[in-house]
Amino acid sequence: MASQAADGPDTVVASRRSKITPEREREFFDAVLEQIRECGYDAVTMEGVAATTRCSKSTLYRQWKNKTQFVVAALRANRRARFAGIDTGSLAEDLRRAARAAGEWSGKDTRLLQALGHAITQDPELKRALRETLVEPEVAALREILRRGVERGEVRADNPALEYVPAQMFGVLRIRLVLDGEYAGPDYMVRFVEAAVLPALGLD
Repeated sequence: MASQAADGPDTVVASRRSKITPEREREFFDAVLEQIRECGYDAVTMEGVAATTRCSKSTLYRQWKNKTQFVVAALRANRRARFAGIDTGSLAEDLRRAARAAGEWSGKDTRLLQALGHAITQDPELKRALRETLVEPEVAALREILRRGVERGEVRADNPALEYVPAQMFGVLRIRLVLDGEYAGPDYMVRFVEAAVLPALGLD
């Protein structure tokens, strides 16, 4: 009894939280993000995720106090820099590879961004998590690719197009669905880079 009292409520809560395995947590995160893609943020509920993953609502609420906290955790667990590691020694080829990588995950990430569109304007925590996980890592990696190209002398440091390459890449990923009714896949993204980005940088 003395040991339990010494542990205190925070230790008890931590003990409860540790009952979920990393694999089970990943299942919860995948389920909530997929439901957001399919139904939109507002339509997703903790109850719905519990039903999909065959767990009790109380299991989810013990881990995350509310839906926003749950989705923020899922976004942060899903963080990955897909452009990181691209370094062929050629800026033009690096940009082609980044374009192909962007096209490969375009469907899932574009759907997620669109599904969260209204919610992130209402919830600063959600907006911050989205930027930290889906936007900032990719922009940073893309700017690093451009920086190396400048250092190698492939493009002038004062080329005004350098500033707009991330906006071009992310913009076309989101807008193609609106304009053409389909996602910007790998081949489309490579063609876009070759037709619009490389010429603006003075590259072939």
